[in-house]
Amino acid sequence: MSDFHFGHGYNTEIEDDSFDAVEEAMQQAIDCDLILILGDVFDSRVPRTAIWSKALHILTKPLLKPNPGIKFVSSTKDLKEISIRSLNHIPVVALHGNHERRGHGEVNTLTALENAGLLVHLHMENIVFEKDGKKVAIHGMSSVPERFAKNFLEQWNPQPVAGCTNILLLHQNVDPYVFSPLEPPSLSLSTLPKGFDLILNGHIHTTVQEKINGTPFVITGSTIITQLKKEEAQFNKGLWKIHLDREMKVEFIPLKNNRKFFYEDIFTQGATSLRQTVENKIQSLLNQPHSKRPIIKLRIVGKESEVIDADLRELEKKYSDRAIIIFVKELESPELAKKIEFLQNIREQKLSVEEVGLSVLKKNLEELQFATVFDYEQAFHLLSEGGVDVMLNILTGEQKTLMQSLKWK
Repeated sequence: MSDFHFGHGYNTEIEDDSFDAVEEAMQQAIDCDLILILGDVFDSRVPRTAIWSKALHILTKPLLKPNPGIKFVSSTKDLKEISIRSLNHIPVVALHGNHERRGHGEVNTLTALENAGLLVHLHMENIVFEKDGKKVAIHGMSSVPERFAKNFLEQWNPQPVAGCTNILLLHQNVDPYVFSPLEPPSLSLSTLPKGFDLILNGHIHTTVQEKINGTPFVITGSTIITQLKKEEAQFNKGLWKIHLDREMKVEFIPLKNNRKFFYEDIFTQGATSLRQTVENKIQSLLNQPHSKRPIIKLRIVGKESEVIDADLRELEKKYSDRAIIIFVKELESPELAKKIEFLQNIREQKLSVEEVGLSVLKKNLEELQFATVFDYEQAFHLLSEGGVDVMLNILTGEQKTLMQSLKWK
């Protein structure tokens, strides 16, 4: 399972949804021999104490169960004594996701959980287990910036372990499956390592199951809705169970108690009464009882003159006791809509300040058709070091390259 995003929606009505979802998922997983978590356990790089408290309450559940007979065999990771002791219960192997990446010298949340003896945190490493004479090798590469993923994977060069069922874990965009267009993927289905029995990928919040040259490839999906995009309304949230009997069987287990999310497009053109059209849609989505107020996102498409904000506010208030209603109006020019989407993607990715700066600069350079002239990362570092005049000279053509003024290592 993957992408719990503990802490998403903090201090709002949905603040418990991430914990409720994983509580249910963990109940489904507790009868398994081994639990795999594919990153983005937390929504924030530095979670609040209240988030830690709730997360630990759930993540300690595997420690309350006796070891189901699975034995630790070996690992390329130098396991700490406390990590080895955690294997006396149901072993948990996890990656860190992009929401948990920290700067050089900082400790990420997955390392902290490993130090507490709750799991084994893999990054470009593997670990081998055995039960009843059958061995499984778990290989994991935690999240890295997308532009480096291909190089990191090639540098690591994971190789299947002989005599084992080999499972590869990732937390990346893999073309054509892209979580956000801000960071184009350097990995694609065709460049994934060969020889593995199963490849599992987190990061993408919708579920996918297919085969690559005969190898099952599964995107696990998130346990909670975070982006409120149309695609998320079309897929169930859940976890996957992998049965390693005579033949491998991969089974999706949907969560039953998640808050429902509906996404609908409403076009003003041709509607005799936009208010009545919107209200009819809301009523049709609420015709069944829900244990939690569902989230209803309605995208209003049309001319600004046809949309009366007062009507939408009245409808939102009228149904506020039965649903969380979100109206999105697509009335801007296409150019402005693209800029808004770009900024929303930045917010949803929770990028670091440096990553935001790189993304914005890269986007602007591409729009100005300067992207192929020089390395945008070098340009960013030049600006961050105060080289505004040099950059202006380059953009105006007075200087041709960055190399004239800088010595890059």
